[in-house]
Amino acid sequence: MATEKTLQDYELMLIFTPVLAEDDYKTAQKKYTDFIKENGGQIVHENAWGLRSLAYPIAKKTTGLYFVVEFQAPSDLNAKLEIQMNRDEHIMRHMVTKLDKFSVAYNLRKRSKHLTSENA
Repeated sequence: MATEKTLQDYELMLIFTPVLAEDDYKTAQKKYTDFIKENGGQIVHENAWGLRSLAYPIAKKTTGLYFVVEFQAPSDLNAKLEIQMNRDEHIMRHMVTKLDKFSVAYNLRKRSKHLTSENA
């Protein structure tokens, strides 16, 4: 009997150091989306927010480069992802949130409204 791992819905928020060049920021985003895919996950949506002010200084920095990824993955991926993020000196903060069905539906509605308002 093949053991099929069920995929859970997650959202990953990364805050990269603001000193990254644009190319490095894009490379860092790709690094984590590729890591998720290589470890059995599927990217649902990714959103690079860019440079934003922080609520409080982190390592004397008041801004950070935000990147949010919604993905589906087996639950054991998060431990591997955590190790990668903790080793990366470009990441100031990170957070993985497990999404319930209501959060997934909300995100889908929000994306749909955003797309329709852009096309109007």
